[in-house]
Amino acid sequence: MKVQVSHRCSDFNSYRAARVKSLFNVESGCDVDVAADLPIEGLPWKIGVVVGPSGSGKTTLGKAIGALYSPRWPKNLPIIDAIDPMGAFDDVTGALSAVGLGTVPAWLRPFAVLSNGEQFRANLARLVCEAPRMAVVDEFSSVVDRQIARVGAAAFAKAWRRTSGQVVLLSCHYDILDWVQPDWVYDTGTGEFHRGWLRPRPSFELEIREAKQRDYALFEPHHYLKLPPMVASTHYVGWVNGEPVAHIAFSTRPGLIEARACRLVVMPEWQGAGVGMRFLNALCSHWLEGHNRYGRPLRTLFHTSHPGLAAALRRDKRWTQVSAALIGGNYAKSRQSLKDSNRRLGRHSNAGSGFGGHFRAVQGFRFLGENACE
Repeated sequence: MKVQVSHRCSDFNSYRAARVKSLFNVESGCDVDVAADLPIEGLPWKIGVVVGPSGSGKTTLGKAIGALYSPRWPKNLPIIDAIDPMGAFDDVTGALSAVGLGTVPAWLRPFAVLSNGEQFRANLARLVCEAPRMAVVDEFSSVVDRQIARVGAAAFAKAWRRTSGQVVLLSCHYDILDWVQPDWVYDTGTGEFHRGWLRPRPSFELEIREAKQRDYALFEPHHYLKLPPMVASTHYVGWVNGEPVAHIAFSTRPGLIEARACRLVVMPEWQGAGVGMRFLNALCSHWLEGHNRYGRPLRTLFHTSHPGLAAALRRDKRWTQVSAALIGGNYAKSRQSLKDSNRRLGRHSNAGSGFGGHFRAVQGFRFLGENACE
């Protein structure tokens, strides 16, 4: 594909325009010519990147390849309703989780009130759900900090490759290339075309340390439920390069028959990098080998209402699903149980309330370990 684009506009002759031409020996600023040779017609590809400094013609080239992806977001709808309204609920939540926007409260907010990082990922989730035949994304990762940009780029690339479309990302940041692993790259700064990207995706080391219960306060705002502290629990925090990125707590079921994991949280800037499952599996294996305060090998039971996490657990052969409840417990039975407890304790009031009856699809899983794969 040979691209030749010429922009023409009026040659202004105002006092200031004439003075600029005189001071800097510039004859005219009205003509812009962009030319590039992109040999991509016979190349099977899913993701291409046009990268280069600002003003080097990236947007011009992108428009010559296809229409820029610039969706309009409704003002009064949460993003969970605005993304693919006629599509399946699980597909939308899966796309949000896949691009790293797994913070559930953010799903209930309109696009306009999201942070820049959340808006960046929401646009990517919508693009994954719509999956057009061809899309061009301008200013890819330009409005977010570099940590969110790199992890978000990798998460998007992984999700996009499951679709049947082609996407061209326009960016002035070279650091995303190792994370995206594009099928081709064109550098507008040098004019060079690269078929494929041979450098490997960057790796990082996740360090796990035992923590205090109070350390959960840093992660609590990012958990989708508001819950009281776990009783007699052991807390763990995952660290990458000295930065806390993940949290989980373990306790035991009555009789020390198995462990129970809860409060799994991955910080927003690390969602989509695969930290959560690696963190959870490592600690479940740790407890299964008896490395805990009880010195006993214990299998772990884990419950979640998060659709994306539940899907990931079902795909992992080390886990087996053991329960699925669509709603909470029986409200009437719970209320009667509380009344009976009051009477046994000598409290004569029949007043009381129950728990349950609410809509909350809770799915339970048990960790079987590496041997389960065999």
